[in-house]
Amino acid sequence: MTSDGTRPNTAPSLYPELDEGALAGVVQALRTGDTSTLGPARAAEVAETRQVATFLDGVRVPAGEGVELDAALWLHNGDGPHPLIVMPSPWAKQGWLVYTIQAMRFARRGYHVLAYTARGFGESGGEVEVAGEKDIADGIAALDHLVSRAGGPEAVGRIGFLGDSYGSGISQLVAAEERRVDAVVALSTWGDLGEAFYENNTRHVAAVKTLLNAASTARLSERTQRAFDDVLANENVEETLVWAAERSPYHRVDKLNSRAVPVFFAQAWHETLFPGNQTLKTFNALSGPKRLLWSIGDHSGPEMTGILGLPNRVWEEAHSWFDQHLLETDGDEARAAAFDSESGARDQVVSEVMWGRALESRPTWHAATGTPERFYLTGPPEDGKDGGLLDKPTNGWHTTFTTGTDTPATVADQILLTGYAELAGLPKVYRTGRIDRAAAGVWTSAPLPSRHQLRGVPRLRVTLAPSEPDATFVAYLFDVDALGFARIITHAPYTVLGATPHTPAGADIALQVTGYDVRAGHRLMLVLDSVDPFYGDANTNPGTLTITSPDEEPSYLELPLS
Repeated sequence: MTSDGTRPNTAPSLYPELDEGALAGVVQALRTGDTSTLGPARAAEVAETRQVATFLDGVRVPAGEGVELDAALWLHNGDGPHPLIVMPSPWAKQGWLVYTIQAMRFARRGYHVLAYTARGFGESGGEVEVAGEKDIADGIAALDHLVSRAGGPEAVGRIGFLGDSYGSGISQLVAAEERRVDAVVALSTWGDLGEAFYENNTRHVAAVKTLLNAASTARLSERTQRAFDDVLANENVEETLVWAAERSPYHRVDKLNSRAVPVFFAQAWHETLFPGNQTLKTFNALSGPKRLLWSIGDHSGPEMTGILGLPNRVWEEAHSWFDQHLLETDGDEARAAAFDSESGARDQVVSEVMWGRALESRPTWHAATGTPERFYLTGPPEDGKDGGLLDKPTNGWHTTFTTGTDTPATVADQILLTGYAELAGLPKVYRTGRIDRAAAGVWTSAPLPSRHQLRGVPRLRVTLAPSEPDATFVAYLFDVDALGFARIITHAPYTVLGATPHTPAGADIALQVTGYDVRAGHRLMLVLDSVDPFYGDANTNPGTLTITSPDEEPSYLELPLS
């Protein structure tokens, strides 16, 4: 099902650095044993896998109503029982192929593995339902198929589901509904799909367009296409939120908690498809064993080198998580404790800090979060355009800017690709002097006397008065050096609907979670403007937005500082 204007003629990938040909070559070598086209390390890996496991591709998993799912199997040859891993595919035409190298590695460690292509993609039948009830049923059918091929229930051990991106949401939802699932790994995932599509009443249009583009060769159900079209057209919002809630692990977290299912998350700080706060909300709602890795980059970027077969921290942790929760310890407390020690599993949160890349490990999210410190917004001086960020409120001022004009303050140059540049140590540089102060409000701190370590969710409290009933702005927090060059720390959009024009009203905004070190001598800069290509705005242009700071409710930026 397609709609005019929403499906492209090309098929951009959520995995821009994926070498599909190289993975296909590994599959061919697994199938035939001919490793002559592979490099020495990969050839040795394939040969070792073939010694300990039987590989089968072209597997068809019956999923009901005549639908079959394309799959591949790695069945360990040693004496069992063996634990099982089911891997639903990402939102990609390559389907299960993405998991080829990691599935081999799980198989060599003693697991039976089934990786399958989600319905509507690639060689699988059916239509894309975006982790709907049919996708949950497909995951259970894939598990049943793996149990059968592994010798039946008495011949298998504990069971895990692992997914990257799309497959991660499906994995969580299957675990919530299927009592046989003992552990989950969810990479670049979502917890609340509604919040990922509509953040603070603001539509994530770039994310939805990217998902549509990446699925241009897939078969979307009519309901799926309508949901995406509605987001882009700003129609049927409440109906879409209900649709999204049914597909959100956060809304089934009680079922995961009832069995204390261990869940491992890995997320990028600058995730543009499924922003971090909604995943963090799900993580914090879980009461069973859990672990959360934060990394530099954007969607699926931090785990990409592992998909390509290179050393990768995220995948190494995923293996340790399943070893800890799926491999049998036969009551050996010393062996179980070794898993804890080797994987750092006693700490729930590990953060890769921007931009020094240091890793910080903390026992809980609360322990990982800094102490809130307020920076109060002030009006500009008589001879200046920018307001300040001070330790005490200065009220009675106002700053007004026009809506409808974009400025150099943006989330990123390109969805996904800017994140890959960050991974390579090349974060986007912003020229703050080029931000038009007529189209943006800007507040800057004095040079910081010491390094400021931001750990957690910054919050912005402002009083605003739009000239129209509906208005959108985006808040950006920058780290600015002495020359005025900046890097983005975090941001968040905000839309007010049905306001009384020119009447002040308060807004409390959670910016996206961050782990960032600002050097001594640098400044913090808060920018508010009304247009960003990543978001759909509600502004009626031309219009204005006025920011004020009443005595009774001063405007401030609250930063979690360690």
